[in-house]
Amino acid sequence: MTELTNKRCVPCEGGVPALDAAACAALMPQLQPRWTLAGDSRALAATFEFKNYYHTTAFVNAVIYVAHREDHHPDVNFGYKTCEVRYWTHAVGGLTENDFICAAKIDALMG
Repeated sequence: MTELTNKRCVPCEGGVPALDAAACAALMPQLQPRWTLAGDSRALAATFEFKNYYHTTAFVNAVIYVAHREDHHPDVNFGYKTCEVRYWTHAVGGLTENDFICAAKIDALMG
C-alpha cells in the first residue's frame, strides 16, 4: 500500500491545471510498474492479465466498484484474459492526483 491508497478523490470540474510531466513522474513510484504514462503524460494506463474470463470479469467489477466509490471513472477495455485500464481527468484534459489515487487502489486489489 502507498500513501495514495489512503486518500480519496476530490471532485474535479475543471478550472485547475493538469499535472505536468514532472509531477506525474514524482507520483509514478507509488504505483506498480505495470502503469505507464501515455499520451504525452496525459493518461495513465495499465494492462492486467488473468487466467480466464471469470477472473477477468471479477477484476473488471472490482475496478467498477473503485470507480463508483471514488466517483472517478476510467476507460476499461477487456477480453477473455486481459483488461486495460486507462485513467485521465476529462475535465482538465490530463492527469490529476485522482487518477493516481485510483490506480493505487487498483494495485491494492491485485495484492
